Amino acid sequence: MIVALLNQKGGVGKTTLALHLAGAWASRGKRVTLVDADPQGSALDWSEQRAREGSKRLFGVVGLARDTLHREAPELARDADHVVIDGPPRVAGLMRSALLAADLVLIPVQPSPFDGWASAEMLALLKEARIYRPELAARFVLNRCGARTVLARETAETLADHDPPVLMSTIGQRVAFAASAQSGQLVSELDADGPAAREMAALATEIASIPCGKPAP
Repeated sequence: MIVALLNQKGGVGKTTLALHLAGAWASRGKRVTLVDADPQGSALDWSEQRAREGSKRLFGVVGLARDTLHREAPELARDADHVVIDGPPRVAGLMRSALLAADLVLIPVQPSPFDGWASAEMLALLKEARIYRPELAARFVLNRCGARTVLARETAETLADHDPPVLMSTIGQRVAFAASAQSGQLVSELDADGPAAREMAALATEIASIPCGKPAP
């Protein structure tokens, strides 16, 4: 399965979700490669920080911030159970290439009307990609949700009847994610029983259960 985390809006937590999704699957014995397709290279920076700290390598991180991604990612998938693409913000060529590479697109959004409006351009690109890849699956994922906030509940209700639909699993606004970014660790390594680790585990399980088409050769 090739999963691409994409949104035209920056700052929605794509890299954090990509890293922890890859880590959750790797911890279950899956072979995982994370593709850093963001020119900022934040996932590569995290991987280098992890190496400096002497932490065990859990999954490979490859930098592929170029618009040939749709041709190269399937090659990576031959030697992996899962390929996770950390997509770029507002780079149309790269975004289209990631869409053509993916079996499943995850669109992270925060519980805010502004995030909903910013997703319109992303959905237009998704519709365009489905002309060539009609089997391409997609889901919204609610990220950085405040506990029991009205806004988070209203955002989930708004997306409930949307296409693409919203995942049941949500990720909270957790200090643990900031600590993991600084240390090159996963939240499950910092606190295996903490809420952040439990939320990511539930998200990984739900995503793995989504039926997806195969990527184009």
